[in-house]
Amino acid sequence: MRITGPNGPAAPSASSFARRSAPGTFSLPQEEPAAAPAATGGTRTVAGIDALLALQGVEAADEQRRRAVKRGHTALDLLDEMKLSLLSGRLEPAMVLRLKSAAAELKEMSGDSRVDQVLAEIDLRVEVELAKVESAVG
Repeated sequence: MRITGPNGPAAPSASSFARRSAPGTFSLPQEEPAAAPAATGGTRTVAGIDALLALQGVEAADEQRRRAVKRGHTALDLLDEMKLSLLSGRLEPAMVLRLKSAAAELKEMSGDSRVDQVLAEIDLRVEVELAKVESAVG
């Protein structure tokens, strides 16, 4: 099968070969003047970048929910650690600080009313336990 046409393998490309002025002398290929770059689409590119940056700032509802559930699990784990520390008689101040930090993170809303309700209940339990510890210490 033979391929013919402007892009075929047998079609010589005039711009890829150097033009010879005399036998045995070296010469560079003659270059055609470069076309000036067109300024079309500049504003669309900027608008596209702005849209991408705006989308990065918006979290998906699933991502917000996942993070909220993780914060709830962290607070529950810290409550368990505090319970074990109290039972062993070795409650460290660092544990109380970590629990306070977890309580502050529980205030953020997830966007899902059921998850937010559970987080509010966990937050209440954390606040009660912190109040108990602080009244016993001070």
